[in-house]
Amino acid sequence: MLKYIKNHMESIAGIEIFPIISLLIFFIFFVALFWWVITAKKEYINRVSNIPLDNHQNDDIS
Repeated sequence: MLKYIKNHMESIAGIEIFPIISLLIFFIFFVALFWWVITAKKEYINRVSNIPLDNHQNDDIS
């Protein structure tokens, strides 16, 4: 089964660039995410982490 897929993929011109592009997208996304987490302000992290515990929206609905 894999033999047929491999032969089919080898017949496509320029196919070898797609794994490289996928790796670059993956790597850039996680580096950017890591950079955002490191540089995020402590006040923002605390405010966002308390959102599930905040009941002010529930008081307005009832």
